[in-house]
Amino acid sequence: MQGIAVGLLIFMAVLFVVAFILQERIPWFGYVRAAAEGGMVGALADWFAVTALFRHPLGVPIPHTNLIANKKDEIGEGLGSFIEENFLADDVVHDKLSQISGARMAGSWLRKPGNAQRVSDMAAGVGLGALTVLDDRDVQDLIESLARRHVIDPEWGPLLGRATESFISGGHHESLVDLAANRLRLWLVQHPQAFDKVISSRLPQWMPSIVEKFVDQRLHTEAVKFLENVSADSEHPARIAITKFLHDLARDLQEQEALQQQLESFKREVFDSPRIRSLAASTWQTARAAIVEMLEDPESELRARVTAAVTDFGRKLESDATLQYKIDVWVMKVVEYLVHTYRHDLANVVSETVQRWDAREAAEKIELQVGKDLQFIRINGTVIGALAGLAIYTIAELVIAPLAFAG
Repeated sequence: MQGIAVGLLIFMAVLFVVAFILQERIPWFGYVRAAAEGGMVGALADWFAVTALFRHPLGVPIPHTNLIANKKDEIGEGLGSFIEENFLADDVVHDKLSQISGARMAGSWLRKPGNAQRVSDMAAGVGLGALTVLDDRDVQDLIESLARRHVIDPEWGPLLGRATESFISGGHHESLVDLAANRLRLWLVQHPQAFDKVISSRLPQWMPSIVEKFVDQRLHTEAVKFLENVSADSEHPARIAITKFLHDLARDLQEQEALQQQLESFKREVFDSPRIRSLAASTWQTARAAIVEMLEDPESELRARVTAAVTDFGRKLESDATLQYKIDVWVMKVVEYLVHTYRHDLANVVSETVQRWDAREAAEKIELQVGKDLQFIRINGTVIGALAGLAIYTIAELVIAPLAFAG
């Protein structure tokens, strides 16, 4: 485009020379000379104007030239402010987000073959990266700190007392009593010899064996029958006694300081034990190794379940209008908050990036982007200048000259 513009200027110069020489012999060449003269003036003026934006014309430091390089920082600040005020304004962001259903688009994307697998692979990569970067000792210290703060340090007595009281009030202990009675009865039926051995060891040694056997069998039968009655009768005295015991235990856990201190002492003795801490460390290492193995294997059950869950979520996201609305509103609020809070920082990215550019490099980049249109300005200036010169000369010859001669 520069070549075309320069070629047109040279053409006007040649045409001017030819017309200037021949206008005495051929009068109408005066019009050609005027058009060529105007075209040269227009071409040179626009060349100067276009060149002055990006460099000094002919290398001469004329004031108010080389504007892009000299005003680079101001241009960057103005561009950043323009983006902040016109693209990151609250109403602009809100209107744009309100027109987009990102949730439905995300659901459609997740349902396409391979996309759910891609998300699963990305999640696996993130998980592996996190497990690789994290130090086992730091993780164990963090888990121990959280467990101690939220589980071990708080007093257990009042908490267990309230939990036991709520458990009893709901009648949930009845199922445990039934389970314990049935399991103990079944064990007695299946292991009568063990029961007999325990009873016989308590009888006097001088008692005859036939008497011991009778006593064992009788007590075994009564024990089995007792457990059957406990399981069958909801108002059995044993059940009532157990309920009363649990009520008393719940009350004592909340009110008796001695019992609370015993429980706290037992708790700290257990959790401060080196064996418990060693067990916790080995449990984390085993769990970490298992997770890493499953994340590394593309065919593992964990990866398959993640892929299936992502696909199901995409299907629901695409079809559930209520879920779409909730997610879109949540995303809108988050984006609006982030833009409102950080839009000045985002705009500064533009201005700071422009400020870091080399002045000459910045001018060259901008010129490359708009250079074609700028050369059209030079071409148009040449054409408009030629038409203007022709018009002026025509008016002078046909209007002004006759009036002057008449005067």
